[in-house]
Amino acid sequence: MSKINELFNGKIHAINVGIEFFKDDIIKQNANASHLDWKPPGGGKPELINALDRLENAAVAEKIAAANKLAVERIINSQPMLVGFDQAINVVPGMTKTTILHAGPPITWDKMCGSMKGAVTGAIVFEGLAKDIEEAEQVAASGAITFSPCHEHNCVGSMAGVTSASMFMHVVKNKTYGNVAYTNLSEQMAKILRMGANDESVIARLNWMRDVLGPMLRDAMKIAGEIDLRLMLAQALHMGDECHNRNNAGTSLLIQALTPYILETDFTKEQKREVFDFVASSDYFSGPTWMALCKCALDAAHGIENSTIVTTMARNGVEFGIRVSGMAGNTWFIGPAQKVIGPMFAGYKPEDSGLDIGDSAITETYGIGGFAMAAAPAIVALVGGTVEEAIGFSTTMKEITTAENPNVTIPLLDFQGVATGIDIRQVIQTGILPIINTAIAHKDAGIGMIGAGITYPPMEAFEKALLAVTETISQ
Repeated sequence: MSKINELFNGKIHAINVGIEFFKDDIIKQNANASHLDWKPPGGGKPELINALDRLENAAVAEKIAAANKLAVERIINSQPMLVGFDQAINVVPGMTKTTILHAGPPITWDKMCGSMKGAVTGAIVFEGLAKDIEEAEQVAASGAITFSPCHEHNCVGSMAGVTSASMFMHVVKNKTYGNVAYTNLSEQMAKILRMGANDESVIARLNWMRDVLGPMLRDAMKIAGEIDLRLMLAQALHMGDECHNRNNAGTSLLIQALTPYILETDFTKEQKREVFDFVASSDYFSGPTWMALCKCALDAAHGIENSTIVTTMARNGVEFGIRVSGMAGNTWFIGPAQKVIGPMFAGYKPEDSGLDIGDSAITETYGIGGFAMAAAPAIVALVGGTVEEAIGFSTTMKEITTAENPNVTIPLLDFQGVATGIDIRQVIQTGILPIINTAIAHKDAGIGMIGAGITYPPMEAFEKALLAVTETISQ
């Protein structure tokens, strides 16, 4: 019998490459088939393939390897410590009374999406720069306000990311490298400024946060001195959080650490009860804390010559921007913001959704959030999908990163460290994009959060980064 006949008389085990439904047809013929999810490097684009080839030159590859090793070491070795809370005007570099920081890459008022415009106008009213939202729109368009990305001021901001002078900020210092990062306090969830809501209830909450919550946390941290956030993050993942959209454990750990010092402050019993009730109103209280931790670690890895490691992923609701370690300063590589796919709150439809927005993808850039969903299988109840998919996201992300962080581990994956150090070369080579889980804000101003789900960056941003880095390193 010929070898060909032997092949067809035996059980077929096929590997399918290309169109996935061919695998299903093979299985219907009583054969076994596995699908190989493969894409040509660089999407088959000649300029990207040429860039990858240039970066594989032995001398160039050696420079990149050394730079990336240093960048990832700085991320992993960073020890971000919560050292205080204070108003942005007092601590944030470049902040003025008429400065408003926003999420994502640079954008002007006329190009902002609905939820960001809602947050900006709410902040203008909060700061006393306008008497109402209508007047705030005129102020925003007048040129009297300086708009700037949070990331360009050592800050990060959730969703719209809008940060103004009077808002209280986390102050997080890198004990290893000395740099400092900031982010504002959680307003908790749903109808809030960062989601684009801006009515009287939103402004009243911001006033209370400025007058009671922020000062109480500030005074508590003066007594506490410092809190080790990296250790707390590791504990939170072991307790079922991924520390982007699921923060049940992290919030419990954070308020547990703060409570003895809150009790020592001079505020009234009623004010302390208000603060504890506020924290208990949502598990998101610690969400911004982890963003500041991640920003603090990644900033320590930014500006390393020849590195291809991503140090920023951020979205403004119109565009998605990344920054790469080897391109020092504020060089952004931009593509269009994408839709977020996931469960919607009752009464809302996908067409009500704004596009992907927020600096919170700094968590995925570090290696938690969507990258750590295997640590938080319960997250699928919020963002959709299955537990199997959540585990798959955490393992797939290892294909586009250069290391595992031994300080932050996932029990379900035999305590493997989270995938750390996104390499733009590996993203282009494999066609695999970083996974991001995130909230969904309404496309219009004044409404707020309407769901949560999964999204990805635009490949275009990574393609632009690869081409620019190739020219820089190859010179």
